[in-house]
Amino acid sequence: MTGPMIGHANGHTNGHSKTSRSRSPRKAGQEDEAMCGYSARELMESSKSHVGYAFDDLICMPGHIDFGVQEVELLSRFTRSIRLKTPIVSSPMDTVTEAAMAIAMALEGGMGIIHSKMSIAQQAEQVESVKRFEQGFISSPLCLAPAMTCGELMKLRGSCGFSGFPVTADGRLKSQLLGLVTRRDVDFVEDETSTVADIMTKAADLVTAKEGIGLREANQILSDSKKGKLPIVNAAGELVALLARTDLIKNQDFPHASKDQNRSLQVAAAVSVLADDRRERVKALVAAGVDAIVFDNRQGDNEDQLDIIRWTKQEYPKMQVIGGNVVTRKQAKNLLDAGVDALRVGMGISSISTAHKDRGCGRAQASAVYNVAKIARLYDVPVIADGGISSPGHIVKALCLGAETVMCGSLLAGTEESPGEYHYADSGTRLKAYRGIASSGVRGAVQDKGSLHKYMPYLCQSVRHGMQDIGARSAKLTTGFLRFELRSAAAQREGGVHGLHSFERKLFA
Repeated sequence: MTGPMIGHANGHTNGHSKTSRSRSPRKAGQEDEAMCGYSARELMESSKSHVGYAFDDLICMPGHIDFGVQEVELLSRFTRSIRLKTPIVSSPMDTVTEAAMAIAMALEGGMGIIHSKMSIAQQAEQVESVKRFEQGFISSPLCLAPAMTCGELMKLRGSCGFSGFPVTADGRLKSQLLGLVTRRDVDFVEDETSTVADIMTKAADLVTAKEGIGLREANQILSDSKKGKLPIVNAAGELVALLARTDLIKNQDFPHASKDQNRSLQVAAAVSVLADDRRERVKALVAAGVDAIVFDNRQGDNEDQLDIIRWTKQEYPKMQVIGGNVVTRKQAKNLLDAGVDALRVGMGISSISTAHKDRGCGRAQASAVYNVAKIARLYDVPVIADGGISSPGHIVKALCLGAETVMCGSLLAGTEESPGEYHYADSGTRLKAYRGIASSGVRGAVQDKGSLHKYMPYLCQSVRHGMQDIGARSAKLTTGFLRFELRSAAAQREGGVHGLHSFERKLFA
């Protein structure tokens, strides 16, 4: 069986090739002497080594740079048919990914995987929330009744944070549109007992659009009219949706957003393989418009998972299915033969996992990624490195070893978009709770990282710099030129901050 040429100089061990025969002995000798490090195959498959390697055990050798960091392309595959402009996805954990995180991840070019520790209806609603968001249409706008007083309106504005509201006959959606109230209508109102009907812009003076209009056309109307809101009405003049100018701005701010053919944000969702209602959950998620289903199981090579994969691909042939978790080639082959569109790699190596200690089973992540990627490439199926990622450098190493994307939990937990409330440690550090899905009750806390929209650009730029340093213009590292070296414990210490009495490191500037 021939594996991928990841980390091979010219695709041949030790850097020798047939073309070297046509070169002069001196030239060939010079090039051989200039070659440093080892291919991934030499490190991972040497008969002299029976060691599993973590990302920190390896270091990538620098390459030749003849391009700018801005030229590094991070386009990668999440599944066979879903491509991302950012090779990072958020883990399906209840302290990491719900709708807010999934929306933010998709806007930044990645993907969010909504966890399954909720009812089927709740998870489907989370998926629908993500799909509705980028459609631009607010499908359930907050409507006002014409008899509401301006005093009541001001209190409502303060509590919900909105500044513009449609006014309908009975204050509900799918009722006759009477007008629209915006910030300009209420800012200079002195009599708080006056009603919304007294100050609103009447429906006859509004720019509206008919039900069924496409997003692109609706956006154009909003842009041409230079209005802040565009009410969408049916043939009877009843309000059915609303489009806001802020959505136009969002489209401009996030040019790399992950979108489907309908221009909606893309989202994935997890399904527990061991749950009795797994088929019903798959049906509901498909109906909600999910783009990919991630079958969630710590040890993915089992008959329950193989059965649900085959059933899903039979019932929904176009649905992208991700299987896992696996760490060996044999595990991977069973899932690949069942028809998965991507493989999730990692077992017992997350920051909160106890699997290696409690069960004595798993694999070091660098070794797992390399080996699974080797067989997955024969099926043209991408690999997702799930776990062991605690820095941008780990992302670079995972991509160098054959992963096309990385799945992050603790790295993204603590952002504003992750579920949960902030609390403070005795030291004054702002924290959020973090726990594993199957970690024997292990709970922890992670430091506040601020908004994902500031954190993700930092991660991506760091990855680009790493790619530039190794001489790679693209995250698609299959050309076989990468070289690695093992690091001793002293080398690992040397590679971190050292020799200081004390120091403070900001997560990102």
